[in-house]
Amino acid sequence: MVDPNDGVLVLAATPIGRIEDAPPRLASELATADVIAAEDTRRLRRLTTDLGVEIKGRIVSYFEGNEAARTPTLLAELLDGNRVLLVTDAGMPSVSDPGYRLVAAAVEKDVRVTAVPGPSAVLTALAVSGLPVDRFCFEGFLPRKAGERSRRLASLAKEERTMVFFEAPHRTETALAAMRDAFGDGRPAAVCRELTKTHEEVRRGGLAELVDWAAEGVRGEVTIVVTGADPSAEIGNDPDSLRAAVADLQADGLTKKEAIAEAAKRAGVPKREVYDLVHKPAE
Repeated sequence: MVDPNDGVLVLAATPIGRIEDAPPRLASELATADVIAAEDTRRLRRLTTDLGVEIKGRIVSYFEGNEAARTPTLLAELLDGNRVLLVTDAGMPSVSDPGYRLVAAAVEKDVRVTAVPGPSAVLTALAVSGLPVDRFCFEGFLPRKAGERSRRLASLAKEERTMVFFEAPHRTETALAAMRDAFGDGRPAAVCRELTKTHEEVRRGGLAELVDWAAEGVRGEVTIVVTGADPSAEIGNDPDSLRAAVADLQADGLTKKEAIAEAAKRAGVPKREVYDLVHKPAE
């Protein structure tokens, strides 16, 4: 049985766009929390103004830069029996946002953790993408360094679940180009921009097509959804299978160079090996 004097950590989802999408419970939690930990206290003030809520509890900042240092302080509040509400700029705390450290610390001390469910860019993007959603994985933000980004995507080349990524608008073209190189020109994807906001846009197509679109510039919050690998598309790495794959890909409209690169990627072999097989008469 939970002691009513025990502290409670509440993770509250906030709107990713329209204020009308705020969970009904959010206002009451904001009004009654003893402590509110906010990723951006200025955004919190705007949120409470829009919701018509008067905050009576103490407000503290809790963002990536101070998350490690502030977690013990918030844990102490919980152990003292306080109700601590955690909110981020948009969506659910701890999903690619501050929160995981505090949740883990609270769980370790047997502090009750609950949530105010609500808006999620991950689930919203999946729902509107038009891509398979029966199985999916969330990959968050890709590494900023090119080498690390390429290695991360290479490790996902055979992932069969639909993948969801967050990305900054100014890095969207670069991220899409890296995905194209790792997954292939034609891999179906969707770029979801400014979800639920006035200028919401969902751009769907193959990765190569989306790279061309992004080259014109992208603005706003971006979530990228990419179809998982088709296991039936994988090919053998024996000479006959590789030659046949190149021929089939050319028949589908790829140039010989593109077909060689795609066949090598699907078979997991160096492009030079496929090139040599294609330009060498079969024995």
